Amino acid sequence: MNPTILIDGYNLLYAAGIVGEGADAGTLQGAREELLGWLLHALPESDRQRTIVVFDAHHPPPGRPSKTDWHGITVHFARDHESADALLEEYVGDNDAPRQLTVVSSDHRVQRAAKRRRAEAIDSDAWHRKLNRQAGQQQNQERAKPEGPLNDGQVDQWLEFFGEE
Repeated sequence: MNPTILIDGYNLLYAAGIVGEGADAGTLQGAREELLGWLLHALPESDRQRTIVVFDAHHPPPGRPSKTDWHGITVHFARDHESADALLEEYVGDNDAPRQLTVVSSDHRVQRAAKRRRAEAIDSDAWHRKLNRQAGQQQNQERAKPEGPLNDGQVDQWLEFFGEE
């Protein structure tokens, strides 16, 4: 897979202040799941299909493979690498189209590797804010007033809603 977005998972998780929810609050598993859930809703489907989130493997989930698909997002635990940073650098080095690649990490070593290949490197907190802004703008557009006159079906729905017929 030639990703367009590479994410340092724990780096983004901490930059976003994600700690998990419910029974898993405060656990790495809960925080990872919350981060992936946020990405699922914040990224367009076309981006999710080409996104890889890399986590250090000091405490990988038991019984799970090192690489898995989570609703279209590839999740890779760096079990066979010194660190997530080393795996991210490998992905950057192997990418066939690095100028189309966005690397999300606040780690300067990873950013330098991305910039050497002319990929975009962005700090995790800045990317988190950017994605939240884009998601908010999309929601505002979806709630915007419709253009043009209502069709007969829409008029009937509003009349029924307000109790007039």
